[in-house]
Amino acid sequence: MAISSTERTDVNRSAILAHLGASGPASRAELARTLSVSPALMTQLTRELISDGLVVELESAPSSGGRPARLLGLVAGGGRAIGIKVVADHIAFVEVGIDGRVLRSQSEPFDAAAATSLAELAERIRNFIDGGADAPLLGVGVGVPGSVDLPGSGVVDAPQLDWVQVPIGESLRRSLGLPVIVENNVNALAAAERLFGLGRTAANFLVVTIGTGVGAAVVANGRIMRGASGGAGELGHFPVADEGPACRCGNRGCLEAHISEDALVSAGRERGALPAGAGIAELLAAADRGESGAIGVFEDAGRLLGRTLAGVVQVVDPALVIVLGEGTAAWAHWSGGFEPAFRAHLMARRRSIPVEVERWQDDSWAQGAAALVLATPFESEGLTGDQGRLIRARLVEQAARA
Repeated sequence: MAISSTERTDVNRSAILAHLGASGPASRAELARTLSVSPALMTQLTRELISDGLVVELESAPSSGGRPARLLGLVAGGGRAIGIKVVADHIAFVEVGIDGRVLRSQSEPFDAAAATSLAELAERIRNFIDGGADAPLLGVGVGVPGSVDLPGSGVVDAPQLDWVQVPIGESLRRSLGLPVIVENNVNALAAAERLFGLGRTAANFLVVTIGTGVGAAVVANGRIMRGASGGAGELGHFPVADEGPACRCGNRGCLEAHISEDALVSAGRERGALPAGAGIAELLAAADRGESGAIGVFEDAGRLLGRTLAGVVQVVDPALVIVLGEGTAAWAHWSGGFEPAFRAHLMARRRSIPVEVERWQDDSWAQGAAALVLATPFESEGLTGDQGRLIRARLVEQAARA
């Protein structure tokens, strides 16, 4: 099934804002070429964005002949969003402009299993907001390592956090008095890729994350697949063995239990490639020095990931695979096992599928969470519910003031 015109418009409207913010003013013709849409559609999209008060016509661009092209730019102070990544032992915050660029970031220790964790999370968010810019705040996006019922509701099941049916969305909305969108952290990264990254040019792609855990997000026909209960994409809990180390989900034989950072460290110690007390940084350093035992740990992990991911690609048929996460710092060592295993287990006609490993930054998870808010004004599926309507209302109010 082809991507619908409504979904394509949702993506392109946000992509226009991202391009103007990152690259500066541009003509309609330049935007159409860059974003691979027709000039007629670009005219329609920019007309809507001008009407919404998000884009403004500037001076004419120089011309060597014919009618000068009018440049388009973002309306100053068009809004901002806060993105938060929650993990078991810390919180990462970012503040981004409406173009998706990070304005500031911060990370703090956090105990997700504490009885007061939700109240403490709200207080930390308030403190971060208070130090922000003067531009209007559209809302807060929260990424978590688990399943979320609906982004606009935000009830979370996350074994990594010891959270079961935790109503984080409702709790934060009540405490902050702001729209809050909650989503699985890998889905949030996929939303950011769809708006600002490689996913702008592919309606069907797969995001895979490696690091402290293993995750995936599937974008099909322009939409992030969420499944019946918001748990689609749990690649880390794909069974790869009948037995094996215990996983945080309670099962044995899960992919994550074999190739997460903790699993790699354990394997390094068992093989004598890593002394007791050393961690993933030391394992990577040993591999970078050319120590065969450490390199073998990463290659074996890559081989297992490649074989498993090949099965996923056969099922969902993406046009592109994007690899992200803290673990990509060691991808040069993973790839020796990944590439041959991945290609060998694909059907012949799929063996040329591109695998892109994106540059990773400490604030990337939280930037993905902020993208949940930035995408909401153009979201057509209704998954954000009342929160989406509140964010749109704030955007309209800001446009009226501009």
